[in-house]
Amino acid sequence: MDHFERAGLRFDVLDPIGPAPQTAVLLHGFPQQPSAFDAVVPGLCREGVRTLVPTQRGYTASARPSSRRAYRAVETVADLIALLDAAGLAMAHIVGHDWGGFQAWALAAWHPDRVASLTVLSTPHPGAMAESLLVSDQGMRSSYMGFFQLPGLPEGALSRSLSKALTDSRLPPAYVTEYCTAMAEPGALTGALNWYRGIPFSSRPVGRITVPTTYLWGRHDFALGRAAAERTEKYVHAPYEFRELDSGHWLPEVQPDAVIDAILARVAG
Repeated sequence: MDHFERAGLRFDVLDPIGPAPQTAVLLHGFPQQPSAFDAVVPGLCREGVRTLVPTQRGYTASARPSSRRAYRAVETVADLIALLDAAGLAMAHIVGHDWGGFQAWALAAWHPDRVASLTVLSTPHPGAMAESLLVSDQGMRSSYMGFFQLPGLPEGALSRSLSKALTDSRLPPAYVTEYCTAMAEPGALTGALNWYRGIPFSSRPVGRITVPTTYLWGRHDFALGRAAAERTEKYVHAPYEFRELDSGHWLPEVQPDAVIDAILARVAG
């Protein structure tokens, strides 16, 4: 499949090998593109795992609603259900990074029957994140989320500073160029920022996780600290593994072998 549709929106999907006994859905975050998983996909496909990599809501003109409410978690999770249905999948191995990680936690909490396993990269469980705001420097790390709620101003600031910010966060140069080029397209930066702007409208809690879960976290992550990472385990009531990497935030791009290994371990399980 190369696309699926939901509620009048058309989402592009990368699907290199087509149907296979096991399928992994790979979810990118901000301000990534599906290419974030370019070094991960071949390793999964070599082992016979089908990979579906959708372009997220807001990141393509054909799936870019203007309303902030359209980026609530219930909407982004419904996108995943529509993807699984379109692919004819009762369930899949779900992999998410950054905002894709939050989306993956929510899918597993609300629709565990559709999730064979969960592999989350960088993003702690939302409950652990909330706890960490009270006991660590996570509030300082996440202060940019408040700035992103403003209309227009974040777009202007990021259009000037995004390249430097990504470079300073140790994202490899080729990805910096690709992501900044994509975000320079009309409306793209607003669509991506709307994931943050949907937070005030996302009232449904993300509860405990009851599917086998692996959580990968880089100890040098500039945005997501240790307090939330270590508290994530208490929200998983199923086989759980925490893998701490000597890395920063961009795990799919910088640590693809570790990501592949974690996903394949869950597929084998």
